[in-house]
Amino acid sequence: MSGFFAPDSAPMRFLTRIADLMILNLIFIATSIPIVTLGASVTALNFTAMRIARGRSDSVTRDYFGSFRREFRQGTLIGLIFAALAAVFAAWFIVITNLAFGAVVELILLIIWYLVAFGFALNLIFVFPYLAHFEGTVRAVLRNSRLMSWRHPFTGLTAFAIIALAVVVTLFYPQATAYGILWLAIGFGGIAFLTGILFIRVFDIYAPQPTSDETPDEEEVA
Repeated sequence: MSGFFAPDSAPMRFLTRIADLMILNLIFIATSIPIVTLGASVTALNFTAMRIARGRSDSVTRDYFGSFRREFRQGTLIGLIFAALAAVFAAWFIVITNLAFGAVVELILLIIWYLVAFGFALNLIFVFPYLAHFEGTVRAVLRNSRLMSWRHPFTGLTAFAIIALAVVVTLFYPQATAYGILWLAIGFGGIAFLTGILFIRVFDIYAPQPTSDETPDEEEVA
């Protein structure tokens, strides 16, 4: 029985990780309430989740708020950029589906829209984890995260599938999430942890296992 409660035992490590993710989830929700800070919050969420996945997080709150302060300006700016682009895509879709272009022209425009929107979604999935892991200007972050999303589409698609599955289950099977209670308890942190495992494998290709607690310098993706 004493082995079960030993700090280094597998059950205790698992329970500690669950507790860390619950704390992370609550902090993320609290700092996301001012919607304008969502970009910085998502960046800090990914930073902390990846540190938990690596087993390097000694303090969830310190990791989270350290990243939140460090990447606040860039994370917020990038979040606003993607929000504006999402609005453009929504307006584009409304125009295509409501104006009389003709069946063939409308089909072509919709195909183009879906292809561009797909690339946008993959870039969005990569950009905040990238910012959480690497340093660089906003322009470099946007460029390199886009290149990574093109080079590693399977990672982006898998992360997208995890997020989409969680959304679908919540919308169509709300009882499975205890009608939203799981989202409040661990949902965002849990998803960031799962996708973080995927992103770590990609990021380690470009910056293998940093030896300090600091995030590695941003490296251009050639």
